[in-house]
Amino acid sequence: MTHSADPTAQTSTGSPHPPHLYPPYTSSVKRAPHELLMPLPDALRDHGGPVFGRGLLRSDDFDTTRNARVNGEPLGERITVRGRLLDSSGRPIRGALIETWQANAAGRYVHQHDRHDAPLDPNFTGTARMLTDDRGEYDLVSIRPGPYPWGNHPNAWRPAHIHFSVFGTNFSERLVSQMYFPGDPLLAHDPIYQGIPDEKGRARLVSAFDLSLTQPGWALGYRFDIVLGGSAATPFEEPDHDD
Repeated sequence: MTHSADPTAQTSTGSPHPPHLYPPYTSSVKRAPHELLMPLPDALRDHGGPVFGRGLLRSDDFDTTRNARVNGEPLGERITVRGRLLDSSGRPIRGALIETWQANAAGRYVHQHDRHDAPLDPNFTGTARMLTDDRGEYDLVSIRPGPYPWGNHPNAWRPAHIHFSVFGTNFSERLVSQMYFPGDPLLAHDPIYQGIPDEKGRARLVSAFDLSLTQPGWALGYRFDIVLGGSAATPFEEPDHDD
């Protein structure tokens, strides 16, 4: 992948995670903490609170091409995404809840604040849920999301991406990241992607096309592993990140 001399480009600091404040990503100027962080009292945490259990997931929750149908199939390029959820030592994390959300093929979210002049798809919400299996693997079936304009800077377009949320043992343990697609020319101009200081960290957010996951005549396949910590850690972001 080639990165241009775009003003959003980062200078590597060796960290895989984006800084809280990265001025080229203008939303971070308001979102970044301006006061010292305050630890929550233990009483306010839900240490034993339940997460969505296996029994509460519907059989088609992992498949956005089916889980919101009203009168037909959603429009767009069908994709399958498979990956592993691993700890810092490369061991699989079993039974973890993963949620995903994304724009539709036209680049529009089902969200009241999305003002992009693109059509909604009545058969697509772009949301999915799944649990990792005994090998730490998950499967997602979806539609490739479209790029969309946003107001960060003149002629700003977000690359096609899927948001991933990984839950721990309770709702206070949640990590959010994004998966991108290989070869997307918008990556070189995206301040959220370029806000990750380390080039290797940025590369970990780009899925790999995998012909073995491609379903003949139906969908293209991609692989995207998520690593929680260690030298190969996947970059994560603030939980309220919704661009």
